[in-house]
Amino acid sequence: MIKKTLYLTLSLIFTLSITGCKDNAKEANTSDAEAAAISKSTSEKFTVNVSESTIEWIGFKPTGTHSGTISLDNGVFKTDDGKLQSGTFLIDMNSITVTDMESGDGKEDLEAHLKGTVEGKENHFFDVKKFPTAAFEITGTESLAAGKTRLSGNLDIKGQKHNISFPVNITNNGDEMTIESEPFKIDRTKWNVNYGSKSIFEGLGDKFINDDFELKIRIKAKKA
Repeated sequence: MIKKTLYLTLSLIFTLSITGCKDNAKEANTSDAEAAAISKSTSEKFTVNVSESTIEWIGFKPTGTHSGTISLDNGVFKTDDGKLQSGTFLIDMNSITVTDMESGDGKEDLEAHLKGTVEGKENHFFDVKKFPTAAFEITGTESLAAGKTRLSGNLDIKGQKHNISFPVNITNNGDEMTIESEPFKIDRTKWNVNYGSKSIFEGLGDKFINDDFELKIRIKAKKA
């Protein structure tokens, strides 16, 4: 009886911890793609420092989570009077890594599955041979309370483009600029990443993967 009670208690704690992590991030507003923002000819240009920039991700399923990072390939932003106005960055989808697993413990297999480098499973997730990069282009910014900014832009993954918006903190310190988002969630199926989705496939039972996954973006750029 004691063992059963302990097991149920631990299971409840584990479930609540997963739910808590998932609920910390708000859903990004998602809509149809929009026209990219255009800056003035006098705008200042910033080039992304890819070695100091990263995207963190978390995926959720009933039995737990997986987390990792994705690197940027390149990026350029422009500011007017110190305010971010426009820009684009490319995401290197071949750089997908899993950080919650050790090498030899299934880490490499999961990374290959996510990238789509396993024969017959190319389109399960990101199919990097066909779509080696994803892209984000700014369509607008809006000032929020507490010095935050709502950043809106077209996110292009696997040839599917949708506009998303989410809060960020922007620090512009002379020759350097940092853009850091709060954790936010997007629905992967809008970008044709459908593997294990119970909203797409029937009969998965508890072997599904949540449609929503969490992203956190940190980008550093330097004045060109």
